[in-house]
Amino acid sequence: MSVNDVFETVGGFCPDCGSILPPLREKGGVTCYTCARNFPAEVFKGYKVTYTVHFNSREKFQSRDDKKGKNDEDEDEGPVVDRKCAKCGNEKMSYATVQLRSADEGQTVFYTCTKCKYKESENS
Repeated sequence: MSVNDVFETVGGFCPDCGSILPPLREKGGVTCYTCARNFPAEVFKGYKVTYTVHFNSREKFQSRDDKKGKNDEDEDEGPVVDRKCAKCGNEKMSYATVQLRSADEGQTVFYTCTKCKYKESENS
């Protein structure tokens, strides 16, 4: 049994080793990072990659809070820390952390004022 019998040929994947192929270069052609096989640009004709990012609307969150019977201003958006708001001077802000950058870099901290709901972020 050969490797070609094991992997089904699917766009974006190497038919020899099954690895994800890198994006098509402007000059044309792709080289598999794993097995170093070269593919000409013609192999990728007919493949189109599209990305769609869907954002939630404010109305969705407001209606969710209305159903629960809670007011946005009465509820903090995470744990609360002693941090001065740059907008109103309030000494308390809630925060949430997210790993937006690569794994070897720090996380991003999003702060929200508990009084005026001003938002700011910090890369740690």
